[in-house]
Amino acid sequence: MTSDARPNSFLLRGTAAGGTLRFVGIDATQIVEDARLRHHLSKTATAALGRALAASALLAVVLGKKSDSRVTLRIQGGGPVGWIVAEGSADGRVRGYVREPGADLPVRASDGKLDVSGIVGTDGELAVTRLLDNGEPYTGSVRLASGEIAEDVSTYLGVSEQIPNAVLLGVYEEGGRVHRAGGLLVQAMPGVTEETLARLEANIRGMGQITDHLRRGSLLETLQAAAAGLDLVLAPEAQPARFQCRCSRERALESLRFFGPAERQEMRDEGGQEIICHWCGEHYQITPGEIASLDAQRERAQA
Repeated sequence: MTSDARPNSFLLRGTAAGGTLRFVGIDATQIVEDARLRHHLSKTATAALGRALAASALLAVVLGKKSDSRVTLRIQGGGPVGWIVAEGSADGRVRGYVREPGADLPVRASDGKLDVSGIVGTDGELAVTRLLDNGEPYTGSVRLASGEIAEDVSTYLGVSEQIPNAVLLGVYEEGGRVHRAGGLLVQAMPGVTEETLARLEANIRGMGQITDHLRRGSLLETLQAAAAGLDLVLAPEAQPARFQCRCSRERALESLRFFGPAERQEMRDEGGQEIICHWCGEHYQITPGEIASLDAQRERAQA
């Protein structure tokens, strides 16, 4: 598995300690840079959404039952950025947005780091929605533990899903763009020993910030550091991951059905209607003729 063969953003999966630990990691650098550009995010908002995007991709792998399973993560902590929404699919597709993309805060005086907790806030909850085996949506939620997102996701997995875990998330920006971003989720499986958990805890404690590891090396080396001495076995191939929305021009046009005939006529009289997808920032300019086609379809259906 050479670095030259890997896509810009990708997932790595593996097990360790005889299958009693499950590792899922993501290099989300290009995903987060795409989100920054699409949504015109401030530096701190980029870090907050970037962590949530990485987390949603990891959660989709851990909680998803099918190859295209989706998991939606929602965070609302009362901070300046407002709500954060991120959706990850087990096939590597990720999308998301924040309420106030321009919100920003100075770096923390205590450590010089981006104040993600400050911009997210801590007075609120993290909610995760996924589909159950019967196809019904299920939403579990927890109160925010810190607003730093990694600890909040870890708390959710432990409390709502009863999954012993460790979660690391990080975004590093320099020169006005995202240089490295990613995350790591380690899940304790049945049969794990106290000795294995103690070694894992010591490894993660010794790693420090995940962004420092990603800057010095790679996602592969980060997983190897977390699993040092635990016989990590990786899946043979990296899985491509990307920022990709499910919107389309057709869906944008269909959304105008929710307006009344008089409102659509007004849109036609004004030269059409621009629709902006809040998930990805894509602009769709709907023409008067396309709007008229909706009413023509409606009239034919009623005839």
